[in-house]
Amino acid sequence: MKKTLRFKTLVAFSVFVSYCLPSNAQFSLVGQIRTRTEVRDGLGTLSPLGAKAAAFTSQRTGLTFGYKWDRLTFGATLRDVRVWGQDASTISSADGNKLFLHEAWGEIVLANMADTTFKFKAIENLSLKIGRQELIYDDVRLLGNLDWLQQARRFDMTLLKAMHKGWQIDLGAGFNQNTDAFGQVGTFYTPGNLPAYSASSKGILFSIPSNFMPTTGKGGNPILANAPSTNGQNQAFKSFQMLYISKKFKQTKFAGLFFKDDFATYRIDSIGSVSAANGVVYGRRYDQTDINSRYTYGAMLTGQLGNASGFGKIAWQGAYYAQSGKDRDGKSLSAYHYTLSAMYQKGKFSIGPGFDYLSGNDSYTTPSTENHRFDPLYGTPHKHWGYMDFFYVGTGSPTGGLQNAYLKTKYIVDSRFFMTFDIHQFALGSPIKNTLDATGGKLDSQLGTEFDFIANYQLNKFTNLEFGYSLMKATNSLEFTKFGTMDKYKKDGQWAYLMINIRPDFFYVKPVAIK
Repeated sequence: MKKTLRFKTLVAFSVFVSYCLPSNAQFSLVGQIRTRTEVRDGLGTLSPLGAKAAAFTSQRTGLTFGYKWDRLTFGATLRDVRVWGQDASTISSADGNKLFLHEAWGEIVLANMADTTFKFKAIENLSLKIGRQELIYDDVRLLGNLDWLQQARRFDMTLLKAMHKGWQIDLGAGFNQNTDAFGQVGTFYTPGNLPAYSASSKGILFSIPSNFMPTTGKGGNPILANAPSTNGQNQAFKSFQMLYISKKFKQTKFAGLFFKDDFATYRIDSIGSVSAANGVVYGRRYDQTDINSRYTYGAMLTGQLGNASGFGKIAWQGAYYAQSGKDRDGKSLSAYHYTLSAMYQKGKFSIGPGFDYLSGNDSYTTPSTENHRFDPLYGTPHKHWGYMDFFYVGTGSPTGGLQNAYLKTKYIVDSRFFMTFDIHQFALGSPIKNTLDATGGKLDSQLGTEFDFIANYQLNKFTNLEFGYSLMKATNSLEFTKFGTMDKYKKDGQWAYLMINIRPDFFYVKPVAIK
């Protein structure tokens, strides 16, 4: 009786939706609650000797709405990101907001050969996507949505997308500004997420102007010590322009990328006075009209050999990227990055080696006016350079670049359960001088070995469970690149987490057998 009632209700609802909505329109509504409980004792950076582990739970709550018509696609994602207990049980207006719009974009179809109403037939498909959106290309090495972070990454931009005879060509551009306030002159841009207050050399809090980035605070200590790559900052560029081209030839895919990002120039300035009792805050004043332009370009090849029914299949990948122009600080830039990897799969088991090289500065030969550090743009470092995020994220990266030799394995237990185990051997890419050595000797290139284990289980259609454990066996060289010290921090870093990801599709209807 209950099954019959549910079926009748479902039929009535379907008829109602079909009647009320246009027959050629498609709607989607997907929710998300993703909690991640972590125990950290050396994640991203080494912990001081004697320090205790930290534990907390973070949560992402999201709602994604989609609409598709034959000539228009629309998407919007609303998210709330917070740590459990970060807010009091009753919050005040002074607590600030954590609810934000992750995506809000519209894509207009300009040409489609399959649609006879279009007169323009030169291109199979041409569309324009405009608004706040994610960029996801290839293995998200240089451009990715950084979905591992609860807040993820998105861009305010315009993207022109073309598809023709298997070729994909994307042209994108973005332009950032801090405010549209009346009385604003020029288009000066200060990198976002700056502190409202900063401690001076005397420990007194100063209110920070909107166009000022503090670099030294209490006691003259650097705020931007070992500054992270642009990957670790939010909206650090003033503008960008990109071109992406890809084409698949049988089992091999070619993908080329050109990305130009422009950074606002600055002058060294200060707030307060050295002689004053309140002290001084040194920093960068972003009130200049020039820009520093960085150019990143290169290509990636991916392919597959063999098949699952015979010897097995091998998925391989190789890529090379270079950077030139100027870095965000105006230094002459010349850097490069290459990667090679292969993964052999037979049945439920996969195993494969890989190697990444990201160039860096040589302490003995690199002039102060040059920069040879490759910056992996706005990708997802968590996927490539160890799950503990020691490199190329907000925690900084070695000035000498990075070598990453790794071995990855995966075992699929069944359709719901799989496990992975990876080993990374990290080393410097270029020599660094050991300033703690009176003879000025070279720092040992070995940084450490990281072990990453993940178990992933699909509980049901909408719920996924993931457990991870990582261990970093670091060296004094890694401590030196992070802090300029040795034997002051723990060399064994550990991290564990349990993530529950619930993603209900509110328009999904479970099939009901008709008897």
